[in-house]
Amino acid sequence: MNVIVVLATVLFISMTLIGGKKGVRSFISLFLNFGVLFFMLFFMMDPAVNPIVITFIASTLVGCIGLFFINKVNSKTVIAFISTMIVIGFLLFFIVFISEKLMIQGFGEEETEAIAGLSLYIGVDFMKIGASVIIISTIGAIMDVAISIASSMHEIFKHNPLISKKELVASGLSVGRDILGSDTNTLFFAFFGGYLALLLWFKDLSYSIGEIVNSKVFSSEMLLILCAGIGIALVIPIATWINAYYLIKTKERSEEL
Repeated sequence: MNVIVVLATVLFISMTLIGGKKGVRSFISLFLNFGVLFFMLFFMMDPAVNPIVITFIASTLVGCIGLFFINKVNSKTVIAFISTMIVIGFLLFFIVFISEKLMIQGFGEEETEAIAGLSLYIGVDFMKIGASVIIISTIGAIMDVAISIASSMHEIFKHNPLISKKELVASGLSVGRDILGSDTNTLFFAFFGGYLALLLWFKDLSYSIGEIVNSKVFSSEMLLILCAGIGIALVIPIATWINAYYLIKTKERSEEL
């Protein structure tokens, strides 16, 4: 039997035993998300289509699958989805602006030998493609933070319904601060782990620190890491404030009835 099939089977069994029905939905969501990414790439190959628009639509679908399909539609997932899309929308415009300022579009000198025999006239905006890569790479982490804060704040409010809005916001931010450090480090090591061979190549080429920092390849990777960290940091106060507003408004309406 194919090794990949065996690993997929082990993953499915593990997720089912630990997560139950939610684990099964999580496993199915992997294939649904793959389908979304496949069609996103298909549409991006059309020069007439804006990759930023396609990325936002794909992010919306991934958010629906990751939140509503796995955890069902409820107040926690709706608020987490709204928070996620606000951050994604901001990041898309922010990354395009920063990419223009960094001038990292195009290829670095390290890549010239590999692409020497290829045509570069493919009609694709590489700067916008780069922004799409960053968003798709970080949307999972942003959703994770948003739903974690929403779940925590709903539990706090459930056990202490008399809590004030100020105290609820403080609790949400406290939870977010605990998540912030671990998630940013997770993204940092995930991205740099994927580019470990590149760092070894730089070392083999005897690049100085200045040459490494100023190379297009390294700059684009640092842009990805920093923008991902900004996205995680932004979603914490946004998700906290929206959750606090919703919970307090819900309590006030119930008291009026």
